[in-house]
Amino acid sequence: MSGVPVTVRVQRGDFDLAAEAGALSSGRHDIGAVVTFSGLCRDEAGTLSALELEHYPGMATAEITRICHEAAARFSLQAVTAIHRYGRIAPGENIVLVVTASPHRQAAFDGANFIMDFLKTAAPFWKKEHAADGSTGGWVSAKDDDDSARDRWSQ
Repeated sequence: MSGVPVTVRVQRGDFDLAAEAGALSSGRHDIGAVVTFSGLCRDEAGTLSALELEHYPGMATAEITRICHEAAARFSLQAVTAIHRYGRIAPGENIVLVVTASPHRQAAFDGANFIMDFLKTAAPFWKKEHAADGSTGGWVSAKDDDDSARDRWSQ
């Protein structure tokens, strides 16, 4: 594991994007770029009332931490924060946050992309859709596009 500060939280409650980005870079004069990615719940053209996210406690945190340390080492990041929510999440609400910091912007962008591509395919989370008509849909299947996005990092 890298010696880079990595903060990972898996939590039911919301997060404050600006506060998390500020905390990551506060007092640091070696950081030249901070990139944030916030994933939100979509309403799927009005058909979705909520997503229900479940996770494997402990394992989810461990896997996200592993991914973040790998990104830190690979892209020479100076700090990383990753937060993933679970529970029932309504459209417009935050699901995931990734914040990366590095001396230069490209490394911060690449690190955030890498983390998200692996988080989507490797972290043990499951999503169930709740429709606007009150019915409960099935568990959302993994997408081939997510696997392709992840696989591009090994080329």
